[in-house]
Amino acid sequence: MLRMPLASASLLAIAISLAGCGEDKAPVNQAAAPAASSTSAEPVATSTIDQAAGKAVVSHYADLALAVFSDAASTGKNLQAAIDALLATPNDATLKAAREAWLAARAPYMQTEVFRFGNAVVDDWEGQLNAWPLDEGLIDYVAKDYQHALGNPGSNANIIANTEIQVGEDKLDVSTITPELLASLNELGGSEANVATGYHAIEFLLWGQDLNGTNPGAGERPATDFVVGEGATGGNNERRRAFIKAAADLLVSDLNEMVVQWQAGKPDNYRAQLEAESVENGLRKMLFGMGSLSLGELAGERMKVALEANSTEDEHDCFSDNTHNSHFYNGKGIRNVYLGEYKKVDGTTLTGPSLSSLVAKVDASADSTLKADLEATEGKLQALVDSAGNGQHFDQLIAADNTEGQQIVRDAIAALVKQTGAIEQAAGKLGISDLNPDTADHSF
Repeated sequence: MLRMPLASASLLAIAISLAGCGEDKAPVNQAAAPAASSTSAEPVATSTIDQAAGKAVVSHYADLALAVFSDAASTGKNLQAAIDALLATPNDATLKAAREAWLAARAPYMQTEVFRFGNAVVDDWEGQLNAWPLDEGLIDYVAKDYQHALGNPGSNANIIANTEIQVGEDKLDVSTITPELLASLNELGGSEANVATGYHAIEFLLWGQDLNGTNPGAGERPATDFVVGEGATGGNNERRRAFIKAAADLLVSDLNEMVVQWQAGKPDNYRAQLEAESVENGLRKMLFGMGSLSLGELAGERMKVALEANSTEDEHDCFSDNTHNSHFYNGKGIRNVYLGEYKKVDGTTLTGPSLSSLVAKVDASADSTLKADLEATEGKLQALVDSAGNGQHFDQLIAADNTEGQQIVRDAIAALVKQTGAIEQAAGKLGISDLNPDTADHSF
């Protein structure tokens, strides 16, 4: 997923119109692209931020990150347990339970993505968990007419069917499937389409390919693909079982690692580094994360690209038909950061000092505008969820002949564009005119 710079509000519509061209895959360890300096908000020469209040907001931001990453880790462990149960007794019931655990795990994880942009420790880590779209032929069997990514040397590797794979002139030993092996195979042969780890590799193994195009239906992998012995289907089932087990173990390990980065009282973790920085740069990271996810990532790479190309291959949760929820919870994550609140998976809500309170002190109108835009965007993303509940999922909405469905997607994109302008305006009111935390002049 290439990072689109956070453009000025006057250029947002142009940026979105261009989002349909370009590669939409997120390489591992790619940092956020530099953002253009904001020109939409009135330039403010000096910071207008109350330092004590700003410090409290940044500290609470870290609390939010800890809470949401902790929920992602706990639901990841639930997924791991459900996969273990599937492997112990492969049948329709345990496969259904594993799929439901995967879907449940996506809700908190997608709310973590607002912490990616501006926080390099998260962005460098994220690719191993959520890279997409992936070339399924690297992992397992695919339909005969499957269109592999062009120029991908690993497109027919089928790790599950082979103990040795050829990539260019190199032969790789993949006889023993471990988390470490899978991690080493990401971007195999230099192709970003080669993804062997994370939520989407697990999703593919649980659902299989979605061969329905823009017609109703998700993937339909049978539980017997995980059976060993009589009644088994798919072939190489021991290796398929080893693959999904290793991928789940790595996912949990990675999520636990990020929880540690946000824990308080640890002198060498990322949270300690963030809280040691200037208040202004902490707030800059928050606003940059909100704007970058809102515009370049969600409105652009995840929605506009698929819409303009009528491409189900560019649908985010394409195997499970869960894309509507992924988009909704991305939007929820943006709103969480501004309002300083997060509803945990246990039903309780974490609240505290917020960006909203800071902006309201200097310009109540700018705060009201952004809150209204965030609410409006949530409503437009909820329309995607409602459509799926009525039997029309994202892959159907983007079909070339579905004018009404496409309009639902376009409305959501337009709302994201509008709220990004309001994010920039709010930043300007705080005296933060350059939203890129890596290049900004920090001489406040």
